Amino acid sequence: MTTEKTTAEMTTAGNTTAERKGTAQLTAAMVLSGTLGVFVVQSGASPFNVVFFRVLFGALALGAYVVARGWLRGHGFTPRTLGLAALGGVFIVFNWVFLFQSYENTSISVATVVYHTQPFYVVLLGALFFRERLTAAKVGWVAVAFAGLILVSGVTPADLTRGGSYLTGIGQALLAALLYGLSTLVTKRITGVRPHLIALVQVLVGIPLLLPFADFGAMSGTGARWGWLVGLGIIHTGLMYVLMYSAYAKLPTAKIAVLAFTYPAVAMVMDWAVYGHHIGLVQALGVPLIVTASLKVTLAKSAPAPAAAPAPRTAAHAPEAASRPATRVASEV
Repeated sequence: MTTEKTTAEMTTAGNTTAERKGTAQLTAAMVLSGTLGVFVVQSGASPFNVVFFRVLFGALALGAYVVARGWLRGHGFTPRTLGLAALGGVFIVFNWVFLFQSYENTSISVATVVYHTQPFYVVLLGALFFRERLTAAKVGWVAVAFAGLILVSGVTPADLTRGGSYLTGIGQALLAALLYGLSTLVTKRITGVRPHLIALVQVLVGIPLLLPFADFGAMSGTGARWGWLVGLGIIHTGLMYVLMYSAYAKLPTAKIAVLAFTYPAVAMVMDWAVYGHHIGLVQALGVPLIVTASLKVTLAKSAPAPAAAPAPRTAAHAPEAASRPATRVASEV
């Protein structure tokens, strides 16, 4: 009896320690996400060049990590799942391009908050393409979120008639969120593969995909700005993804959903601290609407989901090393 009680207590303590570690890892990953916009702007490169070098350096960083862990052996990919990962990569890569273009036409703060309409696209696209159940409550929260979106965007009826770069930037952020939603739906169909490997395939796909759009002539003489591009690959793709996927395996969905909002909060603070940009009072009223609706939709969507199948075991690694399949809850940028 004493032994059983001691074992149960040890298990509980172990779970608590793991959750604390996961919380720290995901918080760190989301803080890094919040600094991404500064790295993009400071690089001074075009969005296509930024994304090209991000996937290039990111592939090197993720590839080195995957090889070091020995995960290429018994990777678990089939032709179907490899194709799905590649298709998700196409969506992810162009999602980054449009998001970074939105930074130029609006601001990091506005683009990031608008971009956080992703969960609603996942719900709507799932209902449209995969006949996933769309409840009245979800429709209501989507409506609340888009009311918040209108407030955050600061777009007036006059802006709609005049057009302009700001309105274009809002559209680019919305398109980025749509592409992210498509990537999420595709990636959800992949099971039995470590999310690190899926991410590696996605960034590798981006290299030949963006090569025709990259302007290498514009990169001559960028000097110290190369450091920002290398950082985007190593820090915001390699390190950030490793932290996120490690945290996902330790945390309940509810905590992941809440911690995901560290990203836009940090992004808004960085935009204000570095560039002096801040959203107005009316725009700020829309932020809690989007945050609340996103949490309601994410948690309602994920609560009844069955437990994800574990990734295949790799020799010389403990079972807990296998992460969940890449069903995204926190925003990956």
